Amino acid sequence: MTATQTFLWVVLPYVVTVAFAVGMFWRYRYDKYGWTTRSSQMYESRLLRIGSPLFHFGILMALGGHVLGLVVPEGWTEKVGISEHTYHVAAVGFGVIAAVMVVSGLSILIYRRRTVGRVFTVTTRMDKVMYVLLGSVVLLGVFNTVAINLLNITGAYPGGYNYRESVAVWFRSLFVFSPDASGMVLAPPSFQLHAVAAMLLFAFIPFTRLVHIFSAPVGYLSRPYLVYRSRDPRGSARAPRRGWEKIDS
Repeated sequence: MTATQTFLWVVLPYVVTVAFAVGMFWRYRYDKYGWTTRSSQMYESRLLRIGSPLFHFGILMALGGHVLGLVVPEGWTEKVGISEHTYHVAAVGFGVIAAVMVVSGLSILIYRRRTVGRVFTVTTRMDKVMYVLLGSVVLLGVFNTVAINLLNITGAYPGGYNYRESVAVWFRSLFVFSPDASGMVLAPPSFQLHAVAAMLLFAFIPFTRLVHIFSAPVGYLSRPYLVYRSRDPRGSARAPRRGWEKIDS
């Protein structure tokens, strides 16, 4: 391998992991109140109601497919009776559906953010960087699914490219700290660019609004009840007292 290949497939994954961990700690420690989606629904809701569900449900489908394809070895699915051909057909089918949803939803959200004045004014520089990285990851993923695995426009991979024998092996090897980059070196350039863009996006997550994907409303489980009392329309002859007053149960 060349020095560049060693950096991309052996060094860079751990660099972005450290950047992500340090960034998440910093964001939680020093910008806890900024840990939010910074919702712009109050400025415009019609386009948001269409684009947001399309994008989020499509992303969940795509992530589910990535987890199954990258984490679960090919031999495991074959042992339960799912041949590689069957897996490939199902993966491409669901991948195309997810691609249509993600591209449509993201296009609507970007159009909304660029054309609605009040939404555009609250768009930060990091938002723009996030959209560029996210759009790159999405478009490269769509190209791999549609152009290579479905249409095979290059003609180099009849029946589609089996990334489970290369990209997935490299991905799993990172978790045992024994990177096997041989498969990534031979992978199609679009798959390599998709992996690099995804790693860069992962490193930027703590510094963008995407940090909200690691939020969960756990505090609401132990949050005390809020007691609301309606105002007596007849008023009260008694003068109000200072401090808390006992409420009759």
